[in-house]
Amino acid sequence: MNKEKEIEEQKSYINKVKEMNKGKDLKYTILTMGCQLNENDSEKICGMAEEMGYTKTQNQKDADLAIFNTCCVRENAEDKLFGKLGELKKLKEQKGIIIAIGGCMMQEKHIIDKIKESYPFVDIVFGTHTLHKFPEDLYKSIQEKRKIEDVIDIDGEIYEGLPIKRDSNIKASVTIMNGCNNFCSYCIVPYVRGRERSRNPRDIINEVRELAKQGYKEITLLGQNVNSYLRVEKEKNIEFEEYEGVNSFATLLTAINKIDGIERIRFVSPHPKDFTDDVIDAIAKCEKVCKLVHLPLQSGNTKVLKEMNRKYTKEQYLNLVEKMKNRIPNLTLSTDIIVGFPGETDEEFEDTLDVVRKVKFEQVYMFIYSRRVGTPGDKMENQVPDDIKHVRFDKLKSLVESQIEENNKKYIGTIQKVLVEGESKNNKEMLTGRTDSNKVVIFEGNKDLINKIINLEIVSEHMWYLKGKEF
Repeated sequence: MNKEKEIEEQKSYINKVKEMNKGKDLKYTILTMGCQLNENDSEKICGMAEEMGYTKTQNQKDADLAIFNTCCVRENAEDKLFGKLGELKKLKEQKGIIIAIGGCMMQEKHIIDKIKESYPFVDIVFGTHTLHKFPEDLYKSIQEKRKIEDVIDIDGEIYEGLPIKRDSNIKASVTIMNGCNNFCSYCIVPYVRGRERSRNPRDIINEVRELAKQGYKEITLLGQNVNSYLRVEKEKNIEFEEYEGVNSFATLLTAINKIDGIERIRFVSPHPKDFTDDVIDAIAKCEKVCKLVHLPLQSGNTKVLKEMNRKYTKEQYLNLVEKMKNRIPNLTLSTDIIVGFPGETDEEFEDTLDVVRKVKFEQVYMFIYSRRVGTPGDKMENQVPDDIKHVRFDKLKSLVESQIEENNKKYIGTIQKVLVEGESKNNKEMLTGRTDSNKVVIFEGNKDLINKIINLEIVSEHMWYLKGKEF
């Protein structure tokens, strides 16, 4: 069945479930784990659920359908899922709540085996390549009263036209590609999301144009390795339609930059080894592309990077940073760092601290290495003891926080363009928004400023946020 017919069939299942649910006032909950790609997938799951007649609730006890969209990057995600499933057992017995689990974790056989053995009350299991079939899986579960396992190991297709229910009405994420070909030795993603597959340029451009019409101001382009967009298609001579001059990631940035209504463009995540000069030039020239670039480091030591299969050295990373700073005005950088990769010594960890000191990242996302079944890293014998990992993590955290405190001071007295997102979670009398460099700013202001980009003068800094006033 071709992709268009598959989507039409799923729409027919949406209508069937909607008819079954008519007049029942059914509710659903969804728990999303993991990255922004998972969050984007959850928006599609929510879109399908709501078209089938369910309304969202935050109260699990009110729900008739409980959905989990899982991540398998770190072990604590497994613990969280199984803990939540344990809590649902009583609700299953009391009211027959339907339980559906999807996402990356469902592509791991040992996880599915554990669910079958320890949580047999789960109704639906679907994988990353079968998300679009959720309406069919739900219909069969309800109608045929049987357990549904809908997981495939082969690389899935990219399906267009799924319903979507976005969490924000001003900021939206747009997936430009799925999968990954890099096989970093610590990462399970290529095994659960498959190989790289890029969306057609026309579909991406049209989605962004539609978002602009709906009033969205900020777009984040998503992919496991965005700067290799369309690379596989070119290498393998896979046919794609060039649209609006888009035939690479650099030309995609340029095309989206021209779309009226969109005021900010972000992207995650690029890979340092694929950060080509044309992408650097596009970031520099496109006024809407934010000058905060996420550039994952993972380790600052060349030997550890080789063991990680990252395909760049410490020196190459620092040279790339220098080149980008020279060519992109007002560039700021964020990064990911893994602490305690197998075999990492104290001396090698010092190289990571050295890179952090030299680059002075705007934001650092720090992770303690977590073994993932099925990855080369899990089979390495020289695992770093947990107590040493935590000592190193605390050392890195201390350095990063001292840099943030120092860095924040440069904002005081400056005028920043801030996208106002809503009320502050901690103080309803204040509004909150973000700068181009993704700094949180809180300030006093009228609610009619929400969803607008305004100028604010930064008057003080408070580690994790800045305080501003209307200029």
